[in-house]
Amino acid sequence: MERVERVWPRRLRWRLAGAWMWPAFAVLTLVDGLVLDLLPFYGDGPGGFVPALLLAGFLNLLAVAVLAPLGGRVLRRRRPDLPRLVAADYAGAWLLAGIAALLIAGGLVHRPAVAAADDDERAAAAAAHDYVVAQERSYSDGLASIDAMRLEEDLYRVCVPGDDPRRWLCLFVSTDQRPAGVTRDPDQAPNSVYRMHGGFG
Repeated sequence: MERVERVWPRRLRWRLAGAWMWPAFAVLTLVDGLVLDLLPFYGDGPGGFVPALLLAGFLNLLAVAVLAPLGGRVLRRRRPDLPRLVAADYAGAWLLAGIAALLIAGGLVHRPAVAAADDDERAAAAAAHDYVVAQERSYSDGLASIDAMRLEEDLYRVCVPGDDPRRWLCLFVSTDQRPAGVTRDPDQAPNSVYRMHGGFG
């Protein structure tokens, strides 16, 4: 009985010491979701906070379920005094922190590319605006609703709505030159039609 009383405090101490992984999972999944949404490391990111949160949750769950037990084994080779569950917990918490650090670093590295793409999209919208003002004034009322879709690097399809919601003024705008090159697209279908079918490819 005396031995059991000595074991329980030790076990409780280990449980408290090894209780970082799931609180870290909850907090860092939210942080990772925000990072993926506001500071994506690829393209425009997942496309909103909810998809970013789902992606972050998947990555972190993979780390906790698959990598943490393996990391715990490696940690126990260095510290055999650690119970298996505590070692896996420590490893999982460090893995979650590592994923968050990698996402932030990737977002910071990718930030200049995102800023350049934003500049290009603004240049494409400005070129479409100038074209409408100069040559298609009947579409002037739609300038507040310009819709730009990136087709490839430095090439956008920019559409301006008119009176008929099915017939937009659409332009191919090349932003690899200054001023941007503008070519009218005879197809007047709005970009939403192509987004619905996965683009022009």
